[in-house]
Amino acid sequence: MRDNRKIALITGANSGLGKATAIGLAKRGYHIIMVSRNRERGETARQDIIQASNHSAVDLLLADLSSQKDIRELAKTYHQHYQQLDLLVNNAGNSFMTRQISPDGIEMSLAVNHLASFLLTNLLLDSIKSSAPARIVNVGTRLNTQMNFDDIQWEKRNFKGLSAYAQSKLGNLHFTFELARRLAGTGVTVNCVHPGVFRSNLGMNSGDNPAWMSILTKLSRPFLTPTEKAAERVLYLATAPELEGVTGKYYGNQQELVAPPQALDSEANRRLWDISTQLTQL
Repeated sequence: MRDNRKIALITGANSGLGKATAIGLAKRGYHIIMVSRNRERGETARQDIIQASNHSAVDLLLADLSSQKDIRELAKTYHQHYQQLDLLVNNAGNSFMTRQISPDGIEMSLAVNHLASFLLTNLLLDSIKSSAPARIVNVGTRLNTQMNFDDIQWEKRNFKGLSAYAQSKLGNLHFTFELARRLAGTGVTVNCVHPGVFRSNLGMNSGDNPAWMSILTKLSRPFLTPTEKAAERVLYLATAPELEGVTGKYYGNQQELVAPPQALDSEANRRLWDISTQLTQL
């Protein structure tokens, strides 16, 4: 039976931007489906979201988004329990200072920051399309870089954590623009948002951060944008009535941004889509 409320699934919803976004959507009456890697942290966050929003329709699903097996199980579980999906927020991400490999043999920045969103979205696409008008919001960043298609997994170059992060997040834009093209006429919109530089836990759970980086992160937090303010930028794309039907765009502080040149190249977008299809065996 179709839920009378709109359903929103949010990855990385147990902390930071994802949690703040979940609270904002819960206050707007959405049935929230949280995705978290850890049950204990996820359940604690679920209770926080319920209390902060005074809204009890908050469910928790578990998945390690570095694992394609987990992502497929997540999608299967979703289909078993829910018939619609009005909003998908691909928020989860991480940074890695040393080159790490996912359970599927893929460089971790690429696996978590791009391929997880690519795979999960495609697996849930039937539910999203049947719920149209529906929205997909990909959380990106504003780093002017290029996707190195000849060494997308950093097998030939010396690994640089921040560059790998930037490249994988650029993938969110390539994915957004190509998916918007493919979904034209379906009633499903897909846009990418840069939430700004805000107080986040990015990289804190990667297990390979040097001590100086943790110290620097803690010292800089008071000077960064509050997480709740950053979440407003995500919520704008997710809920603003004036964006109904707007798709294939890149937004920042409630205004459209210019994407890096490579992400505006339709051939590059299709190329990354094909590579992603191969790496996820779709």
